[in-house]
Parts: sequence; C-alpha cells; structure tokens
Amino acid sequence: MNKEILKEQIKRHEGEVLEVYADSLGFRTLGVGHLIKRDDHEYGSPVGTPVSQDIVDGYYEIDFATHLVETKHLVDDFDDLPENIQHVLVNMCFNLGATRLSRFRKMLGCANRHEWKEMAVEMEDSKWFSQVGRRSKELQELVLDA
Repeated sequence: MNKEILKEQIKRHEGEVLEVYADSLGFRTLGVGHLIKRDDHEYGSPVGTPVSQDIVDGYYEIDFATHLVETKHLVDDFDDLPENIQHVLVNMCFNLGATRLSRFRKMLGCANRHEWKEMAVEMEDSKWFSQVGRRSKELQELVLDA
C-alpha cells in the first residue's frame, strides 16, 4: 500500500485547516480532521486559534496510523487486498471512525470475500454515501476499478 498517496487522498477529502475550527457537528477540530481531545494541548482553545503546520502534521501522522491499525482489525486479510480497496477502507475509517465503519457489515463482508461490485453497491446503500458527496463517489469508483 502506498501510504503517501493515501495520505494525500485523505488530506484532499478532509481538507487541512491551520486553526481550531468547529466541524460539521460543532466539535472543535484542527488540521486534517483531528478531533481535539481532552489531553491535547489545544483543548479548550477557541475557534480561530492558529495552529502550526508542524502541530497539524504531528496529529495527522498519529491519526493516520491509528486508523490504519483500526481498519486492519475490521478486515480479515487486509494486507492481501488490492491497494485500491485498502485505500478505500482506510479512507472510510478516517472519515467515519472504526466504530461507525464496523456497522458497514455487508460492505465489509463483501471486502472479505473480494466481491468488489457488491461492495460498491453496499457503499451506496448508506446515509454516509450521500452525506460526503464527491468523496463517496470517488471511493466507489476505486472499488469498481479493483
């Protein structure tokens, strides 16, 4: 798996903000979709507080590694899957979190059975697909190209 290509893809989908901002649910976030946690230095910082590129990059490295490990726990033979499928699954985990991605049972089952067309159908059969717009269609195309 080409981690650098995947990181750029996720960054393009998530966006990168060099300040504290409120995400779509109103939670304080920074950088590449990093939800600010109680033990983060920026916890309690008001929206609009600037954050350096180094800080953003540090959180992104940690968040990416975490979501990669979480994805591997959800898919039996992750390392043997085609690269496109690996990228799609990690990207979705980054966007949804492991708990919500784990609820895509039919889609994950299709991934485990290497049923790409069915996996693409299951992706579309979700609220997530319409909520994230262009991202979901692009990821679905990657699945169909596997």
